[in-house]
Amino acid sequence: MLIEQYISSRRDQLLQRLFSLLAIPSISSQSEHKPDMLRCAERWAELLREAGADTVDVMPTKGNPVVFASKNVNPNAPTVLIYGHYDVMPVEPLAEWTLPPFQPQIKDGHIRARGADDDKGQSFMHYAAFCYLVENNLLKHNIKFLLEGEEEISSPSLEEFMTANKELLAADIILVSDTSMLNADNPSITTGLRGLAYLQVDVHAAARDLHSGIFGGAVANPVNILCSLISRIQDTETGRILIPHFYDDVDELSADEKALIAQIPFDETEYLNGIGARKLHGEAGFTTVERTGVRPTFDVCGIWGGYTGEGAKTVLPAEAHAKISTRLVPHQNHEKIAQLIEDYLNSIAPDCVEVKCTSLHGAESYVCPIQLPAYKAAEKAYTTVFGKRPLPVRRGGSIGVVPMFERVTGVKSILMGFGLESDAIHSPNENFPLDMWEKGIRTIVEFHSEFDKI
Repeated sequence: MLIEQYISSRRDQLLQRLFSLLAIPSISSQSEHKPDMLRCAERWAELLREAGADTVDVMPTKGNPVVFASKNVNPNAPTVLIYGHYDVMPVEPLAEWTLPPFQPQIKDGHIRARGADDDKGQSFMHYAAFCYLVENNLLKHNIKFLLEGEEEISSPSLEEFMTANKELLAADIILVSDTSMLNADNPSITTGLRGLAYLQVDVHAAARDLHSGIFGGAVANPVNILCSLISRIQDTETGRILIPHFYDDVDELSADEKALIAQIPFDETEYLNGIGARKLHGEAGFTTVERTGVRPTFDVCGIWGGYTGEGAKTVLPAEAHAKISTRLVPHQNHEKIAQLIEDYLNSIAPDCVEVKCTSLHGAESYVCPIQLPAYKAAEKAYTTVFGKRPLPVRRGGSIGVVPMFERVTGVKSILMGFGLESDAIHSPNENFPLDMWEKGIRTIVEFHSEFDKI
């Protein structure tokens, strides 16, 4: 049976199985959903057993459990490890959802629910492809599944699990569908991810909030000083980050790399309209696609201090706070960058305040060589299904588990994502176009066929 016929004949069954996962509120960042994490892991295990996996285990970690499954076809054949995550983001603000986030349904040709794309819907494409290959005796290589429940909180338990189970996770290539394409008409394969250094900055000036009339002008205002410190991190005109040695490990783009990036379609008007922005702004000397994919950035993600309620309160705040992130490119180490930021802020801060920096999250960047045989197999698979060769694109986001896999196991990952910007991942009304979901299943089946030819 051809994959198109299989999807057509099994569509309702496959969607019902996917919906059984989407209906579980497996929100890893909220402790009240701890029982839902185990329930979702066990449901995944049940589905993989039904699909014909030889071994299926729900394995404990220091945090949420990992689902591991394997199908061994030939001990001499290569092994593909499929990674996904079953945890999802919180749904707030709930009032902005047009449909209940954990009551999945098809509406206007889209799968609608929290996790429809990120990452239950995309992970399920691999499950559906696996079902097809097993049922039709088309599987020629070994397959392993690793599904974790902490990706949305930076996978704090996974590296220890991976290190303790390196032999169990041994593979020749890793497939990850947790990324997006340029758009529905222009298929692309993510070939690079930026790293991340995320910190909280706390500025303390006094033991308590003070009356601004009595003490204003006598002691430091930490909000004023924090704003001043932040303003000295980046040149607002050129976009250049002013922290000493920040760019030491950043490689300049070659002419060939610039030419490859220039092939990526970009419509400025459509881009601005899509996000409701007035004008482009970023590092001088680089295109928007370069800025968002291959250049480091600095951003204030939140800032607070003092009185922000209704009406007036004449208070001199005792402290001020900010959360800042830097997206990093290959060769930039997140721990080194975090230390550079802390050292710089302390060097420019006046001695009337205390500045404390706390690293909240870090991830390394990742690059997949486009000459890798498994990448070529993915490229052919996309070309077959979408009718055009996919563009290799470096994306601006960070997926810490991908460089973690390479660091621990030494194995490269192919990022076969099918999400679209309109899927609203992490936002209200998350969705996944049904036709894109089905194309994803077909493309994954084609990948396994092309992989056998390597």
